[in-house]
Amino acid sequence: MYTHVHSDVNSKAKSKLKLEPCKGFAQKENFSTKITKILKPQTRITTYLKRNSSLLSPVLYSRPHRTQFQFSSPRRNPQFGELGFGPIDAPPSLGFPMAELEEERMGDFKPFSEGSSCSRSISETVNGSHEFTIKGYSLAKGMGAGKYIMSDTFSVGGYDWAIYFYPDGKNPDDNSTYVSVFIALASDGTDVRALFKLTLVDQSEKGNDKVHSHFDRPLDSGPYTLKYRGSMGYKRFFRRALLESSEYLKDDCLLMHCTVGVVKTRFEGSKQGVIVPQSGMGQDFKDLLESEVGCDIVFKVKSESFKAHKLILAARSPVFRAQFFGLVGDPSLEEVVVEDIEPFIFKAMLLFIYSDKLPNIYEVMDSMPMCSPTVMVQHLLAAADLYNLDRLKLLCESKLCDEISTDNVATTLALAEQHHCPQLKAICLKFIANPANLGAVMQSEAFVHLKDSCPSMLMELLETFASVDDNSSQTLSRKRSGSSIYGQDLADGGAAESVNPNGRRIRRRT
Repeated sequence: MYTHVHSDVNSKAKSKLKLEPCKGFAQKENFSTKITKILKPQTRITTYLKRNSSLLSPVLYSRPHRTQFQFSSPRRNPQFGELGFGPIDAPPSLGFPMAELEEERMGDFKPFSEGSSCSRSISETVNGSHEFTIKGYSLAKGMGAGKYIMSDTFSVGGYDWAIYFYPDGKNPDDNSTYVSVFIALASDGTDVRALFKLTLVDQSEKGNDKVHSHFDRPLDSGPYTLKYRGSMGYKRFFRRALLESSEYLKDDCLLMHCTVGVVKTRFEGSKQGVIVPQSGMGQDFKDLLESEVGCDIVFKVKSESFKAHKLILAARSPVFRAQFFGLVGDPSLEEVVVEDIEPFIFKAMLLFIYSDKLPNIYEVMDSMPMCSPTVMVQHLLAAADLYNLDRLKLLCESKLCDEISTDNVATTLALAEQHHCPQLKAICLKFIANPANLGAVMQSEAFVHLKDSCPSMLMELLETFASVDDNSSQTLSRKRSGSSIYGQDLADGGAAESVNPNGRRIRRRT
């Protein structure tokens, strides 16, 4: 349909392609129309190339073995109609598979970036201190090497620690010349990294404390790593003869101060995300109850009426489900009379059913409360038990535990017994069995009523007394015998030479 004339593209990259009409075709009236129809699917591409021709190289490469041609600014040829490139019998798109950008235009384009982020790791110590007083130092001497006096355990960084003081030294090799002081990990832990500071306090208040600290000096290998019952310290902490003649010992008493710093690592990053609010379903259902939209049941509670939705009540309470949709239930029921429940208690129960939260007393009473919050919760617990609302029942139990006192514990105990609340009952019994509370509780009218109405409670109370007494005796026995047992383990090598059984060796201090 047309001929082409071109020069060697490899030698003359900017030669112009000249289109010459073929004889016999230019004179046909519908020639322009045919070309337009052929190029119509590519009209958008052609228009875009015309408008943005400056972005294209003077050379367009076709596929291999096809015509290679060039063009300058697009222009309209009156004999050909809309401008097209490439042989007429080839698909128009095959003429432009690749275009090179001019070098001078490359500066206008920037590489695509997917963004950047950053994060950091922060290692720091969680510090805690413990003061250990040793009274009767002279009586502690002569225990023998490897025997120690143990402080009470104290918690730092989520782990339990203890101070061990050896009046006659930790090892027999020292011949009781030095006292030894160690700090040990007293709870289960894997590779707990920590720093320590031991201070023997100058009791003359002159400030001449003897301090061994790892906080303020560089450590070649970092913090110490300990496992369960691993320890670190000083076999030769202080020469015993000097200690006994110094101002560190006053009134046969030593005062030690220990600081432990547990290494914790946390991460901070620039992670971004979408903030998702907490669920508002409970509030939405509560609003639905208060608006009374779609209500299909009315409860008559004494002089007040409450509207609700059968489906919601049935979904939350097995009792309501059986009443409305059970074998003997009536789905067409429109009104229910409720007895033995105060209106504000029933309202509180409805608020929980819809919102799944324990309501406040001021939400359910329009005027000043007629009873205390504790009394309201007690009645609400009874209603929860009646309608099988287990979560409401547990919420009431938890609230009553928080509010327990010598004035209401007897009433709460009777309630727990009546409505099968074993956890609440056990807490009440332990509260009464406490010698500090027993006298005041027994003088209350509620306890007298409980004793008369439920004599079996007295037997359970006596059993609680016995169990509390036994536990106290066992705890005291463990405290008395724990030092010698734990001390023997340490002396036998559990933490000897201030070496963690599975950790690294700690340098010997003198």
